[in-house]
Amino acid sequence: MEKPEENEQKTEFERALNQELGEFGLYQFRNILLVMLPAIFSGFMAGDYIFTAGRLPHRCAVPICDNGQQEFSPNWILNAIPETENGFDDCSRYANTTYIPDSILNGTCPANLFDRNNIISCESYVYERTNTAVYDFGLECQEWLRALAGTLNSMGAMIALPLAGFISDVFGRRMSVVFFGFNVALVGCVRAFSINYAMYATLQFMHTAIGGGLYSAGYILATEIVGPRFRIYTSATMSSTFALGQALLGLIASAVLEWRTLSLVLFAPVFILISYYWILMESHRWLLSKNKTDEAKATLLRAAKLNKKEIQESHLNFLLTAIPKQNQNNTGETNLLYRVLKSRVMLQRCCTTPIYWITTTFIYYGLSINAVNLSGNMYLNYILVSLIEIPGYWTAVLVLDRVGRKATLFSGYLLCGICCFAFAFTPKSLYGISLFLYLLGKYCTGVVFTSLYLFTTELYPTRHRHSFLGFSSMMGRIGSIVAPLTPPLMVYWSGIPSVLFGGMAVMTAFLILTQPETQGRKIPDTFEEAENIK
Repeated sequence: MEKPEENEQKTEFERALNQELGEFGLYQFRNILLVMLPAIFSGFMAGDYIFTAGRLPHRCAVPICDNGQQEFSPNWILNAIPETENGFDDCSRYANTTYIPDSILNGTCPANLFDRNNIISCESYVYERTNTAVYDFGLECQEWLRALAGTLNSMGAMIALPLAGFISDVFGRRMSVVFFGFNVALVGCVRAFSINYAMYATLQFMHTAIGGGLYSAGYILATEIVGPRFRIYTSATMSSTFALGQALLGLIASAVLEWRTLSLVLFAPVFILISYYWILMESHRWLLSKNKTDEAKATLLRAAKLNKKEIQESHLNFLLTAIPKQNQNNTGETNLLYRVLKSRVMLQRCCTTPIYWITTTFIYYGLSINAVNLSGNMYLNYILVSLIEIPGYWTAVLVLDRVGRKATLFSGYLLCGICCFAFAFTPKSLYGISLFLYLLGKYCTGVVFTSLYLFTTELYPTRHRHSFLGFSSMMGRIGSIVAPLTPPLMVYWSGIPSVLFGGMAVMTAFLILTQPETQGRKIPDTFEEAENIK
């Protein structure tokens, strides 16, 4: 238990830091502007496989009728290929009859040429377009293999997050941005030259496995350098920039159709992040927490100069020694796992925050998968699904400081759950109501994501914040891996996925109530400070 005078010293540290450096100025603005670019690139990485390995409209080639320039959907198509709810089958056709005429009029293919009682698989295919890896690697009618790219994307991200936590907490936020940025650029460009699907899929996994920490590194740096009053705005800005990156991905993909060229256009520019080693300033909080006195002093003085502030010598000495003195008393800091297991408060926190993340990613990706019903144009659909999150992010900005983190998250999860349940039981004929419920549910994920990132970072200490955030986010990837498995359940009842989303959202809403409120509190720098948040 900390003594009152120790708490006063830590409060004084926060007050001195904000007074001498400033909560937001040119120093913070410059660095946040810089880390917005990695956030955009992270948006590219999160969804590029949707276009590079996207499903291609195709059908069986009908040798007796497809001659010369093949047309994807000719007038005679239902004479030769079975009809489905969405048009015609893409993986089977009717077998030929024994009767084959000497000649067939152009543009015709009469039904008497086919045995409608005998359906066979395709021997070859006719495509509406040929711009994705499906065509290059022969993935027609192998939907599970094509979808593997999305699964590997999420699985790679699970590997990336603990790696990101280690690199960021040990080598710094700036080095983490440079390291992961280089990996994103390199793997993204190499993948454009894949010679088979095995190579493409492997590089898809590697892309997120060694590059997926790019966004979290930038996010941590941005939220650490601003004062408490500006953390919410910073969090929403980073989240909105990520969504903007996804929307920009859809826009670029609509203009650059061929998947290899698209990969190069998206990821070759990411090499610019190597320059961040020289132009991006390190988080002063991280430098102070690691007792890097000389670097911390230089950063604080430069930051103060940018903010048109002058740090008094006595206050500078206090800032340089306050956190290191606190850390000297933390004998258990050398073994984080042991400290967590020993602390009932931190153990409970480490068990519950991952559930928040699992639920959020499960609903977020689940709703995105079902978003194809919003529009017939896949590019417009992707852009709309991405942009609808941004109002949710800024709604969180308006309410987080007014009603608190817990109330915002509780309301966001609960409303999302209600929308999902209502959507499941709304007749398809009521299209307007169904669309409204769907968009409102997706909007709620924007509110929750901004609040959850902020809430998680405020629950854990500076020294290990990226590791804790990485652990929670890594576990959250379970939701994004499971989400693609929900559409097959619609065979039994179309509302099953929505009921699952709603159930998880409502459960998590009440689980939020088990955590302390962090509104208005100083961000914890040490393990003890994090424990004492009540």
